[in-house]
Amino acid sequence: MTESSSKKITTKDIVAKGSLIAIIISVPTLVVFFGIWTITDDLIFGGVGGLITNFIALGIAFKIVSKKFVKKPKDNFEL
Repeated sequence: MTESSSKKITTKDIVAKGSLIAIIISVPTLVVFFGIWTITDDLIFGGVGGLITNFIALGIAFKIVSKKFVKKPKDNFEL
């Protein structure tokens, strides 16, 4: 009697994790964009700052997803 210890991923889990990653990526980008745009009153500087922040947030989100959301296979797993 071998029990399957793998848990099925539900739609609710996918939506929750996807929304969390979307917030991690979009909120810093928008804050920097609107902050620079408000302070300097220049749309181009705000766009460049937002773009740079977006790439940094993408890297951070990738690390979070790799460590927290991806299930690692067990060491004794064989096909």
